[in-house]
Amino acid sequence: MDRNARIFVAGGSTLIGAALLRILASQSYTNVGGTPPGEPELCSSQEVDSFFSRFRPEYVLFAAGKSGGIEANRLFPADLILDNLLSECHVIDAAHRYGVKKLLYVGSSCSYPKLCPQPMRVESLMTGPLEPTNDAYATAKIAGIKLCQAYARQHADKFISGIPANAFGIEDDFSPAGGHVIPALIGKFHKAKVESHSAVSIWGTGTPRREFIFADDLADACLFVMREYNDTQTPINLGCGDDLSIRETAELIRDVVGYTGELNFDATKPDGMPLKSLDSTPLIRLGWRPRTPLVEALQKTYEAYLTGERKLEQEGTHVRAAV
Repeated sequence: MDRNARIFVAGGSTLIGAALLRILASQSYTNVGGTPPGEPELCSSQEVDSFFSRFRPEYVLFAAGKSGGIEANRLFPADLILDNLLSECHVIDAAHRYGVKKLLYVGSSCSYPKLCPQPMRVESLMTGPLEPTNDAYATAKIAGIKLCQAYARQHADKFISGIPANAFGIEDDFSPAGGHVIPALIGKFHKAKVESHSAVSIWGTGTPRREFIFADDLADACLFVMREYNDTQTPINLGCGDDLSIRETAELIRDVVGYTGELNFDATKPDGMPLKSLDSTPLIRLGWRPRTPLVEALQKTYEAYLTGERKLEQEGTHVRAAV
């Protein structure tokens, strides 16, 4: 992509979208449009069409759609599937109608069957039942992949799909209900440290294994495949090849946060998929490697959490002072 090309990051306020905007800025891409708070409402076909008509993006990076952890998927499956379906349909169709040169759709590893062989290869997509705790969200993400493939077959659009490992990072959702594993645990451990709790309860047995990727590294991988990958009919996994158990992950986060209490795993709560690890061999063979060691990435994420907490405290002080 030329540094002056018109680029649209759909979902610029999401974890991955915000990371994409950071890396585009760091690499001197100067013509990025529709950034928050000026991003169109992606669930509105009229707003999306108006934006595409006005800005005429040449490249689109789709990182939009609501997401959440096990609890959010349990409570809001209709919200999650509808938001994702509407967003991807409106943006992908507009990208076709306005002649976008290339689009990358960022999917989700939830799209793989619950019990598919590990590490997960793209050939396993749609070969078995999905994990029931997030099947609505996963179905929407599969639909986005299929939509890109269909536009490519019917119209020769250069729309590709990437499936990331579990991302975490600077603009994450740290709430217990909405956050994924790492940000939710960071918030929980910090609260336990501040309030001097002797133990922290964690959903599940702690045995499921997950592959994690720092959002800034994932954004770098997304730009890499925009340059180097062109197979519209075969999604490419975007991971780094290492996985940890939830227990191991929790212990690392406990050390980063500086919490000294006990970890209590609640086996009455769901575990989700027993193992989620991606086969990212095609990406690695193309020459991409992650840049950020896991502990450093966790430290940066915790620093971002602390910055957000201080900002909330300052805003609360301002409100009280005004009252």
